Amino acid sequence: MSASVEHLPASKQITYAVGQLGWSTLVNIVGVALVYFYLPPDTAGLPQLITGATFFGVLNAITLIAASGRLLDAITDPWIAGMSDRSTNPRGRRIPFMAKGAIPAALFLVAMFVPPFSEQSGWNIVWLVVCQALFYIFLTVYVTPFFALLPEMGHTPKERLNLSTWISITFALGIILAGLTPAIAGALEGALGLEPLRAFQVAVGGLALVALICMFVPVLTIDEKRYSTGEPSTVPLGPAVRATFENAEFRKFVFSDFAYFTGLTIVQTGLLFYVTVLLQEQEALVATLLALMVVVSFLFYPLVNLLARKLGKKPLMVGAFVWMSIVFLGVPALGSDVLPAAVQAYVLILLLAIPLAFLGVLPNAVLADIADYDARQTGEQREGMFFAARTLMQKFGQTFGVVSFAMLITLGRDVGDDLGIRLSGVVGFVLCAAAGVIFARYKESVVTAEGDG
Repeated sequence: MSASVEHLPASKQITYAVGQLGWSTLVNIVGVALVYFYLPPDTAGLPQLITGATFFGVLNAITLIAASGRLLDAITDPWIAGMSDRSTNPRGRRIPFMAKGAIPAALFLVAMFVPPFSEQSGWNIVWLVVCQALFYIFLTVYVTPFFALLPEMGHTPKERLNLSTWISITFALGIILAGLTPAIAGALEGALGLEPLRAFQVAVGGLALVALICMFVPVLTIDEKRYSTGEPSTVPLGPAVRATFENAEFRKFVFSDFAYFTGLTIVQTGLLFYVTVLLQEQEALVATLLALMVVVSFLFYPLVNLLARKLGKKPLMVGAFVWMSIVFLGVPALGSDVLPAAVQAYVLILLLAIPLAFLGVLPNAVLADIADYDARQTGEQREGMFFAARTLMQKFGQTFGVVSFAMLITLGRDVGDDLGIRLSGVVGFVLCAAAGVIFARYKESVVTAEGDG
């Protein structure tokens, strides 16, 4: 580390993490609410805004829309990362990009939930395709440089682990805020007499404004040049992408991450359906469940940090993948007579909270270790490209997850006709188990051997 670069103080670590609270809120609103908003179950009180017709037996409009937006976004990830890595902006390589991405990302998130027609229309499909694509592109302009700051401002494995812990907390808080969407919409219906559709839209708009403010906190409070070790890379885009995927340890990490995010997205997308269809509870229960899950995860964060220092990150992540896969197997049994419906919901969330604590904190720290290891081996600082490649694979996973869930619910998404919803848990089990098997091959001792200073 250069003598002129300072260690990031605790106050700046927190302001950095607040940025994650902002974009986490935006992306989790999409994950929690988009399919539910456009293809609601009969009990939701919302109009069906796009056709539910299937193509080739399993594909429907929301499937194709989700795929198109994420795939276009995935293409832009390496491009934006390459521009950020090579940037010579006097303010730094990352903060200027974040400043440009925040406002458009929030605006296009809101636009996704405000289609031009309040009834089923083909124009709503066109609107959603365009707005979703633009949302993810501008979110990438913010998120990829944001993550690239982690290994640049965290100068040792310990500092990177601490930063990863902070952003895990704020990511989880973003899940809570996003999960409040249906509850806020319900409150607006009662307090202001709004129709369900309009109430949902106002709820999304209010949360997007809060998210935007949070995204600007690190932009306005962190002097990148003061704390970051980053220097512009000289490697062109194509060779940089190839070099990133040629790192064997990165490949093990990123393919396990892909499997995990696919499974997690399937179950996350299904949560509103689990509550309202399988358990036949009110949709407002989702906010309570997500809040409980985050609070319980918080209680484990200090333990995760401590155990990672003593045991290493790898065994904890493998164990968390296995645990989560087992929990997902409980989804097909939801709604049985073994326990009251609400109790089943709480048990599922509590069992998920523990592995989510580990998988919230550790992956970013692992990836930062890999990026630092690669820089020491090659002499090129391509942190942005490593995080872009990870988010690219994440988005492939999230796309595949949303597409898979949308395909599954063509087999049944209503009370008494729920086979597709139940099968989502089985698919989640298979994917998380695969993530554990892949990551078990990661060589943590090699990656961190020279970076403990």
